[in-house]
Amino acid sequence: MSDKPKAIKGAANASDEFDYSAGLAVIPADKIEDPGLEPHHVRMTDKSKKHEKAAARQVALLFFVSIFGSASALVIYFLFPLSTTEFGPVRENTFWLGLAIALGTLALGIGAVHWAKTLMPAAEQAEARHQTRGSEETRARAVEIIKLADQESGFSRRKLIRRSLYTALAFFPLPGILVFGDLGPNPGRTLRHTKWAKGVRLVHDPYGAPILASDVTEGSVFHVVPANINPDDEDYLEQKSKAAVLLVGVNPEDLTIAPDKKGWDYNGIVAYSKICTHVGCPVALFEQDTHHLLCPCHQSTFDLNNGCAVIFGPASRPLPQLPITVDKDGYLIAQSDFLEPVGPSFWDRSIN
Repeated sequence: MSDKPKAIKGAANASDEFDYSAGLAVIPADKIEDPGLEPHHVRMTDKSKKHEKAAARQVALLFFVSIFGSASALVIYFLFPLSTTEFGPVRENTFWLGLAIALGTLALGIGAVHWAKTLMPAAEQAEARHQTRGSEETRARAVEIIKLADQESGFSRRKLIRRSLYTALAFFPLPGILVFGDLGPNPGRTLRHTKWAKGVRLVHDPYGAPILASDVTEGSVFHVVPANINPDDEDYLEQKSKAAVLLVGVNPEDLTIAPDKKGWDYNGIVAYSKICTHVGCPVALFEQDTHHLLCPCHQSTFDLNNGCAVIFGPASRPLPQLPITVDKDGYLIAQSDFLEPVGPSFWDRSIN
């Protein structure tokens, strides 16, 4: 039995070539008819000056609505100040601020689309593809076309639309600039020091129970904070976030310890800052088989066996290590604060 298909849907005639691997007919390009352009539909704004002026006013109105939305966002931002709650400072204007920004963005977009659909040229045309770089004659012609487009769209002569658009675009980014201010101040030198100090016990987060060295077995992981932070303090969340530590138990024989960090672990128990050195996300995932710590935000991966050196991802520095030991009762304590600033590397992290 022959493998050649007897008939394939889509074949123009018996002389057409066949792609036997796909079972499809290959029809030469010169046998495909040009469907042509769809019939042109004349718009009301093309036939009536009254409708054209009305459309221009509608576009300008949408741009003014965008201005109102962006300006309202500015007013709302300052009208509703920060309020203090048990979880820290919170803005009460989030809903209205988002609504005003959405209004400014939506009205600006709808105005631009309405302008294009009602006032700009709507003639259909087809153009053959050509090389990106054209001849000097072609480039000169392109300039003429741009000028013609400006003339046909009315951008230069429709002053109301142009000025309202400029104003809307000027107001549009201002709410976003203000919102960036809520990210907080530049940490400056505050990342150089945390609440860790000599003799401060490591305690479970969030329970606050101290940790016995004997409870940290190989492969176990603990999220810990210093015992000397107080939930009632005004800066509690700030101090906790800077001092957060991941405590991991590994086989001491697996550790490659730098000469300047000898004695920083306790029988294979190591403690590293949870703040990723890329942009500050919490490093909270531990792969027990590989002894890798993983940041879930951008997949920076740190080798716990080798001083938390970066082995993958955008982070450029190892996680800072907290020197630890035990007290007379067998509880894990810090030998000192971190000896280098914690946090992302794009801040000034130099010690001096």
